[in-house]
Amino acid sequence: MDKIEKEMEDSRMVNVTRKDFRKNNDAFVYVITTYREDLLRTAMAFLKNKDEALEAIQEVTFRAFKKRRQLKDIRYVKTWMIRIMINYCNDLLKKAKRQTDERLLENEATVDHSMSIWLEDAIHHLKRADQELIYLKYFHGMTFPELAEQLRLPESTVKTRVYSALDKLKTQLVDEGGELS
Repeated sequence: MDKIEKEMEDSRMVNVTRKDFRKNNDAFVYVITTYREDLLRTAMAFLKNKDEALEAIQEVTFRAFKKRRQLKDIRYVKTWMIRIMINYCNDLLKKAKRQTDERLLENEATVDHSMSIWLEDAIHHLKRADQELIYLKYFHGMTFPELAEQLRLPESTVKTRVYSALDKLKTQLVDEGGELS
């Protein structure tokens, strides 16, 4: 906007008083119409989508209308409305990011859950003694010395049995069509 257009705009705004803006709906509509392009440019800069930007203008118009009595100085009406637009756009972007993060977490949980069901099923196909070793070692976090003490076996025997059970489990998982990396 060049200097002449700016001065013309400012002179038009002189005609709207703070009282008019606060109480007169026509004055409010005039102000919103005057700064509509500025609001649209601001929304586009943040949202990068024309439909969302137009929707943002509607929402910001509504918010400004509700809060118009809070404006202290009519000279700053443009700044005030652009600040409302910026806050609204930031809220939208935060909400969209939160929803994306939640969807990613839900997808991860679903994948993790289906993988754990698949693993659980494969473990149940092992012999009872092998299942016990896998559960104690990997689900309860017992160390080889603790397992040896509990089972009253030499530690080397416990290691051999655990690794043997893991090999059987890997074979079971691959046979079911899984890929192990």
